[in-house]
Amino acid sequence: MLLKGKTGIILGVANEFSIAWGCAKKAKEEGANLVLSYLNEKMKKRVEPLANEINAKIFEMDVTNKDSVKSFFENIKNNYESIDFLVHSIAFANREDLAGDFYNTSKEGFLMALEISAYSLIEVAREVVPFMKNGGSITTMTYIGSTRAVPSYNVMGVAKAALEANVRYLASNLGPKNIRINAISAGPINTLSARGISGFTNILKYTEEKAPLRRNVTIDDVGNVNNFLVSDLSSAITGQIIFVDCGMNILGV
Repeated sequence: MLLKGKTGIILGVANEFSIAWGCAKKAKEEGANLVLSYLNEKMKKRVEPLANEINAKIFEMDVTNKDSVKSFFENIKNNYESIDFLVHSIAFANREDLAGDFYNTSKEGFLMALEISAYSLIEVAREVVPFMKNGGSITTMTYIGSTRAVPSYNVMGVAKAALEANVRYLASNLGPKNIRINAISAGPINTLSARGISGFTNILKYTEEKAPLRRNVTIDDVGNVNNFLVSDLSSAITGQIIFVDCGMNILGV
């Protein structure tokens, strides 16, 4: 099994449609021992049954609260000697900042999107590094809206651009510790957060019609690639943006 004997943290499971859940399911299939996060007591009711399904521990973490992040990793310290991989699948922007004209983005909304969707990767990386004593792998989730102007993606596109820059700088910093970090740029997937994007169903339909593979991506597709990136098979890959979008990114028209 690809991940047998490895322990991983997966952040961002919200429900059974989450990309993070696809990563968790697939990692479990390959033998990983897993820890999941949940945002608050309300979200715990959704995450706990999923965690039980894969025999994973769960701990609370709100990445906008420094004490909450510290508490999460204190729980890790009390339960695990080391961590082999971490999956960061956390992003958020206010619905009103994903609609209308980008120049109307509020300062508060801009800062929130960047804090949750981009800065949080730096913060959790800093916390997990001491647990990766023998090296490890970190993955995060991005989207082509980081480099293309996608309708109604707005401030989230800016946040994903920052996230991808984070990946490169962290890869440079963490490489000497034998810690790798990469991002998966998935095609559109019908997740809870994606439904907040105006016209998202049209994007799904267009992708299915035009992508070279003539279908949309699934959370299992992303989970399979994530398994590769957190396994020893990708030992020489770091700082990369890996497209998992049925080939959509290669098209010009």
